[in-house]
Amino acid sequence: MKIIVIGSGFGGIACAVRLVTEGHDVTLIEKRDKPGGRGYVYEINGFKFDGGPTVITAPWLFEELFTAAGKDPKDYYRLVPLDPFYRIYFSDGSFFNYNGDKENILNEIRKFEPSDVEGYLKFIDTTEDIFKTGFGLIDKPFHKLSSMMKILPDLIRLKSHQSVYKYVSGYIKNEKLRQVFSFHPLLIGGNPFQSTNIYTLIHFLEKKWGVWYAEGGTGSIISALMRLFHEMGGKSLMNTEVEEILIENRGNFRVRGVKLKDGKEIEADAVVCNAELATAYKHLIPAKYRKKNTDKKIDSLKYSMSLFVIYFGTNKKYDDIPHHSIILGDRYKELLDDIFNKYKLADDFSLYLHRPTATDSSLAPEGCDTFYVLSPVPHLQSGTDWKSKAKEYRDSIMSFLERYYLPDLSKHIVAEHYIDPIHFKNDLNSHLGSAFSVEPILTQSAYLRPHNKSEDIEGLYFTGAGTHPGAGLPGVVSSAKIVAELIDEYSKVRS
Repeated sequence: MKIIVIGSGFGGIACAVRLVTEGHDVTLIEKRDKPGGRGYVYEINGFKFDGGPTVITAPWLFEELFTAAGKDPKDYYRLVPLDPFYRIYFSDGSFFNYNGDKENILNEIRKFEPSDVEGYLKFIDTTEDIFKTGFGLIDKPFHKLSSMMKILPDLIRLKSHQSVYKYVSGYIKNEKLRQVFSFHPLLIGGNPFQSTNIYTLIHFLEKKWGVWYAEGGTGSIISALMRLFHEMGGKSLMNTEVEEILIENRGNFRVRGVKLKDGKEIEADAVVCNAELATAYKHLIPAKYRKKNTDKKIDSLKYSMSLFVIYFGTNKKYDDIPHHSIILGDRYKELLDDIFNKYKLADDFSLYLHRPTATDSSLAPEGCDTFYVLSPVPHLQSGTDWKSKAKEYRDSIMSFLERYYLPDLSKHIVAEHYIDPIHFKNDLNSHLGSAFSVEPILTQSAYLRPHNKSEDIEGLYFTGAGTHPGAGLPGVVSSAKIVAELIDEYSKVRS
């Protein structure tokens, strides 16, 4: 089959690799000047910055893309384990070194509340069952209600109606430790107080398989996948924007290709859309073809928060800062409520500080450090005027880092770039400037999440954060596997 993949984020390129490996004629179309989507790589003054994903778990999901093509992943990229996975800082100066070593975790817990050791052990035991159920569904399609009904008893048994925070709180009493063991949904655009407890499976995943870093940055995996894609015969078009997904009526609506911004049309038997799902439905597909995925339905979905991210390089090294730091402010639930529900840009913040040069010096000139600092912020429904607010917000974050974590930072910055919700809306075509598309809550999961296979248009498929199973590298790479298998079924019907 002749297949077009729109968008070269991890979901798009992973799907393109699978499809070309299976013998399809695949063309990958990307709006920006190079591949990556949210995994875009910025290069400034000799510093290299991963634009988005930096936490790598479930490494086998990448490996199987290469082994399925008869290739050895080690010939394309290299992963190295991290320890600690994260250092979680609190406003009083205390911190928790989080890794996969059981005794270390127990000792860290004892620093805060010795009586919570027993509760933690019970909690972590339950996550194995949650993992087996949740991760067992991650690469299965959910476009039929019967699929959802089959797993309903397990969801009830596992108390999936409870939020991550509530579930953790049933085992752990210390408030700081509750934050340590509940923050993970934020990595995939979820609010720990609203995301289903299924996401506690991340604890078991990290404990069993670790947290990894790709040498050269996460972008090196994108480069490896693009190299594999081209070696297998795939074609790619950069700086090329799709204006419309073309549909024909043959008794039912069916994809026939795409129309580019320059007016050129490219024919295809199937289209895989890795472009942000809401924007794709609302702006690439005329409303007359969408009986189920109407504008009203798309607008009724709840979307994840956005992000404000500052990428900066320093001409000195801050050796006491680990690879991944989570910096939690005084407010936890209240701040998340401002971000996710009130759509209010607060004066305070919690941060993720990424220093990859703690592991890999190749990302910066000698004697220098590469950083990015990320602050979750409301999406554009907040009404924040980022054109006037961004500089002030940037200064507030950098002053905070200089005061508490990176002494004399302002004197040592030699490269800098930042992105805000406007970037997510304009450059990444993300609805409302959301950073993770559809929010991961129970009522927007599995069958209740936008489907990988369009109900409206034959031959149209979706991969990436907005569809099943959701955001995060394991989710989007698994969505690629789902779509490739659905297209394989479709090609057999068409042939």
